[in-house]
Amino acid sequence: MLGGARLAGEVAVVGAKNSALKLMAAALLAVGETTLTNVPDIVDVTIMAELLRRLGCTVQQDVAAGTVRLSVPEQLGHRADYELVRAMRASISVLGPLVARCGLADVAVPGGDAIGSRGLDLHAAGLTRLGAKVHIDHGYLVAQAPDGLVGAPIALEFPSVGATENILMAAVLARGTTILDNAAREPEIVDLAQLLQAMGGHVEGAGTSTIVVTGVGELHAVEHRVIGDRVAAGTYAFGAAITGGDVLVRGVDPQHLRIVLDALREGGSQVRRQEGAVRVTGPARPRAVDVATLPFPGFPTGLQPFALVLNSVADGSAMVTENMFEARFHTAQELARLGADVRVDGHHALVRGRERLSGAPVVGSDIRAAAALVLAGLVAEGVTTVEGVAHVRRGYPDFAGDLRSLGADVSTEVVPPVALLPGRAQR
Repeated sequence: MLGGARLAGEVAVVGAKNSALKLMAAALLAVGETTLTNVPDIVDVTIMAELLRRLGCTVQQDVAAGTVRLSVPEQLGHRADYELVRAMRASISVLGPLVARCGLADVAVPGGDAIGSRGLDLHAAGLTRLGAKVHIDHGYLVAQAPDGLVGAPIALEFPSVGATENILMAAVLARGTTILDNAAREPEIVDLAQLLQAMGGHVEGAGTSTIVVTGVGELHAVEHRVIGDRVAAGTYAFGAAITGGDVLVRGVDPQHLRIVLDALREGGSQVRRQEGAVRVTGPARPRAVDVATLPFPGFPTGLQPFALVLNSVADGSAMVTENMFEARFHTAQELARLGADVRVDGHHALVRGRERLSGAPVVGSDIRAAAALVLAGLVAEGVTTVEGVAHVRRGYPDFAGDLRSLGADVSTEVVPPVALLPGRAQR
């Protein structure tokens, strides 16, 4: 990509990746056809669809309509193989529905982005409190509850989104009442709870730190619209702020981005909220902004790499603190290759802004890191090549196309394998 672009125009985001995948897993809880709309056309949805097929479901995806239809049979498989699970951490979200429906779940310990360890202890502890026997066996997390699950009080040590979702999906078919304290409060949790309620579940308190689930005997298939992707929307909002642009982002609830928009405003951007949309007009040069990632309603960890980029070209110095994942500062190392002044110490990064970065080859280690480095390339002199943009397709349907529509000079290409040196035999 060529630097010097000012992003301007209108862009629409579709359904949230972090909601759509969990809603697809939740469909396992009800026999029949569940239809999800506003589903993003991303690689992770394709992976989850294949995982559900191997569990016995029929999955039909209409990319143009943004629709996924999931037909769930009476008899489900219970083993989620490593081949697919390693590609996407969200695969662990089938654990709760499978043990609730089948009384048994074998889910490979997941892989996914290189952003730090995410232990499964909270998932296992929650299901154990519901009466399941949980253990690791040859790389698989195995949960057994042949006599069904029983509601119980559960207090999470940390408001983990994944653990909250798995416990919620398991508890909805458990006998009795489950009270989940210190639950995650993310909008995606609310979206999942609304689906479960539409399916006939009894869920109260989603969006607060205490969720009460009264188990029911069975659920029924429904149609549900996925909420807008707040992280994708935040990406384009940061793009406007970083490039001094003017971007209207449609398809997102501005309330889901409140603290992000406050940070952009503190950095000198003009922010205007509309129903289902937000418009961000960036300054000629942003001001440095301190950011610390926290569970919702705090600053989302997924947007931390974009805060690093913003501060790299801002006026002044700022501290970016990562409280969620220890390895999410890979972006800082790559920004340094573009000339950014970033000093990392533990989970803190001190960024001293420069007027301009300098184009260079860089590597994105995960979805958001790769996207953030693309934005950095837009404010770097010369050409920047970002390797690892395959990650981006796991979170954005057409990131390069959207940026081009906003005025960026961005192209994607398949890089051929490195040629063998003369005289080297191929092995």
